[in-house]
Amino acid sequence: MLKEDLLKREELLLKPYATKSSDAKRMIEEKEDMRPAFFHDSDRIIHALSYTRYLDKTQVFSYQANDHLSKRIVHVQLVSKVARTIARALDLNEDLCEAIALGHDIGHTPLGHRGEAILNEICHHEFNESFAHNIQSVRNYMEIENHGAGLNLTIQVLDGIMCHNGEMLSPIYQPDTEKTTAQFLEEYHASLKDDRVSKKMCPMTIEGCVVRISDIIAYIGRDIEDAIELGRIKRKDLPEEIVQVLGNNNRDIINNIIIDIIKESKGKPYLKMSDEVFYTLNKLKNFNYQQIYSKALTKEEDALYERNLKKLYHKYLKDLEKENKKSVIYTMFLDNMNETYLKSTRKERQVIDFLSGMTDRFFIEQSQPK
Repeated sequence: MLKEDLLKREELLLKPYATKSSDAKRMIEEKEDMRPAFFHDSDRIIHALSYTRYLDKTQVFSYQANDHLSKRIVHVQLVSKVARTIARALDLNEDLCEAIALGHDIGHTPLGHRGEAILNEICHHEFNESFAHNIQSVRNYMEIENHGAGLNLTIQVLDGIMCHNGEMLSPIYQPDTEKTTAQFLEEYHASLKDDRVSKKMCPMTIEGCVVRISDIIAYIGRDIEDAIELGRIKRKDLPEEIVQVLGNNNRDIINNIIIDIIKESKGKPYLKMSDEVFYTLNKLKNFNYQQIYSKALTKEEDALYERNLKKLYHKYLKDLEKENKKSVIYTMFLDNMNETYLKSTRKERQVIDFLSGMTDRFFIEQSQPK
């Protein structure tokens, strides 16, 4: 099917408030090939080197010799599937949802969410800036990938990635359709300085809203299954008031939330959940935080992780200051970056970029005494 036919198909099938491929904007204008722009973005994301590293990044549980536990790669694929399911039912742009979903977590650190907090602490303390995985994801696609040239993804995809934070539940997800490219860039740069900024941002497209709610739908039940697999909780531990509404397994939890969102959002230029599902999902999120996430690492593992991450930060920064070209930060990272990145990025941020891009295996390997 020719590109023109695909665009006509979108005009016929998608809702007026859906984002059409013809609406796509890039930071640098370019001639598109036969692929619609958002579909093209998905290809750019999955063929990027950073996408491969999803394979060895923790979702919740680290230091576990269990191949059945979720890795970050599984999570982004689940988010993509959930988002496309909702988008198809509501006549929204599936290609845009898929691209946002596949790229949304690329900025996550090795060994899970704890690393995000530690890197944020380092940024605050060392050079008065901030770190948040959603902002780092955008940074990866704009300023790190492709030797520092970026992938020139569409603004709508970059904005959806930046505003994806699924931990912040809302009864209604209303897109900011007036947001401009200039506003997107303003939010991005402000978030590098202050991590609180990203907690207030809203996607510019309804598809960005779809991915935002799909994030929690994809992880909330799957994390329960992982915790049960490890013996951290038992299925009977789930509160009955939650089970009655959402179910007690990943399949039912995903299905019940998706059906509720589709029912409540049909024909509307925003997304919403019923009051019952919204309040119950909030209770389930709180249950997961108390029973799973707060206990994902032992105190010893947590202390070791923080100590090693801070140790590597100072080691690599010292290597940069001394221009130790044999250091892995040069051989595995900076030697492959262009002059624009090297000249425009402060040394402290270069170290943060390197650390956040590591896989679990590489981080553990680099943490071992030499």
